[in-house]
Amino acid sequence: MTADQTGPVVGTPHGAVRGRYEGGVAVFRGIPYAAPPFGPRRFRPPRPPEPWGGVRDAAAFGPTAPKPPYSEAFAPYLSDPAVPGDDCLNLNVWTPEPGPGARLPVLVWLHGGALTRGSSAVPVYDGAAFARDGVVFVSVNYRLGVEGFGLFPDAPPNPGLWDQFAALCWVHETIAAFGGDPGRITLCGQSAGAIGTGVLLAAPRTRGLIRRAVLQSGPPEVADRDKVRRMVRRMAARLRIPATAEAFAAVDRVLLLRTQAEVGRLSSPVLGGPAFGIVVDGDLVPRDPLKALTDGTAAPDAELLMGWTRDEYRLWLVPGGLLERVDRLGAVALAGAMARCRAGHEIPRGYRALRPGAGTAEIVGQMVTDHLLRVPLHRLADARPGSSYLYEFAWPSRLPGLGACHALELGFVFGTGDLPEAKKLAGEGAPRALSEAMHTAWVRFAATGDPGWPAWDATHPVRVFGDGDPHTVYGPRDAEIALWTAAATVPEPPRQAVPRAPGAELAAAMRRLRDSVGALRH
Repeated sequence: MTADQTGPVVGTPHGAVRGRYEGGVAVFRGIPYAAPPFGPRRFRPPRPPEPWGGVRDAAAFGPTAPKPPYSEAFAPYLSDPAVPGDDCLNLNVWTPEPGPGARLPVLVWLHGGALTRGSSAVPVYDGAAFARDGVVFVSVNYRLGVEGFGLFPDAPPNPGLWDQFAALCWVHETIAAFGGDPGRITLCGQSAGAIGTGVLLAAPRTRGLIRRAVLQSGPPEVADRDKVRRMVRRMAARLRIPATAEAFAAVDRVLLLRTQAEVGRLSSPVLGGPAFGIVVDGDLVPRDPLKALTDGTAAPDAELLMGWTRDEYRLWLVPGGLLERVDRLGAVALAGAMARCRAGHEIPRGYRALRPGAGTAEIVGQMVTDHLLRVPLHRLADARPGSSYLYEFAWPSRLPGLGACHALELGFVFGTGDLPEAKKLAGEGAPRALSEAMHTAWVRFAATGDPGWPAWDATHPVRVFGDGDPHTVYGPRDAEIALWTAAATVPEPPRQAVPRAPGAELAAAMRRLRDSVGALRH
């Protein structure tokens, strides 16, 4: 806890911290917002950290939550540094004015990673650009995988979501000391982080804590409890232990992570299957968050910025050559997607008509993306006209096959596209003008609630960030959304049978498909 005597010092409810000035911005890293979630606190809601005396050094990122590394297929595209240590419930603050009185807008960032990977230490998530533009930026670590989102009979559900809530409460109580305005907090997340953002926005306990929200490639949703239980039970079966928190707490952490990664390969965004997720718990999550937000009972005055990338699915299918495998599987993969989405034959027929030259992988990818993401976000925007703003990121990666894939927009939003970690996904030559446009829109939204294009109304304006200047298009996804709206007016179709194929060949193909896709729900 020794500290460099030249950095800025700020008091928190648990003790003072000393940060560093970097490029004219004050940075504080690794500040505990809760106690280490191990020992008697394991699988339990977070508790306040122990106060410390003197001044705590906050120069380096704190420990990251336990997590398995990305698979060989995805590691070339995504960075996920691991910092060892138990004190993993920590956060970071970037601020241009570290002191009370500035009252600057605040943006709180929840990272993605399928609730199993990711951290605030990912270099792409550097908050310096936001701070230079007058926004106090906070990034949060929270428990992942079975530690944060397992479901046990002898432990409360959603400890990882309770971590996010505890961090949000810490920000609301403390951020004024770092120059922020607790009345202008924007909660922002991507993928799993966007799901957490939407769930917290809908939570009655967060009333008065969130002024605005940004949902990047993730809708407000909860998981089926049985689906989460199956994930825990499969891990327990492999470990040959009871499916209880007490039994899991006795397992070596390295073995637990390895088992989690092995079992996780059986699930994916495309094929479904057991997975970790946020569940309705009767407390922090009393009901389905999408219903709460669309019926007007939750956060009725909050402005929303929401969107997706044009080719989300390509990050799930391109690594490891999976796109070609899905095309070769043809009707097998299409039937699997229909079952995943509980869709009748009219849905893929409609996509074929809209994309006459598309292969099976594109049809499957866009179907699943629309079902899981675009349809819920359209529903949410329709329910909140005048205060919702939608975007589509359409700039294609310079790497072969990725297109405008899932997570590609992050380097543009953060203004970190020149970092090697951003180039792993974008390639060389990402346009700085596009990054400036996206970043400026996010800053403006955090400050004013208006990103700079028309709010959602009956004309369905969507801001497109792609090649050339950003521009507003009206109803660019309406044709696809209409297919699902029409299907929702007829009785739910029976689950589709997978066409027969030679047993060994089909089994091997589907196993490869699950193994490759299941490595990531970033």
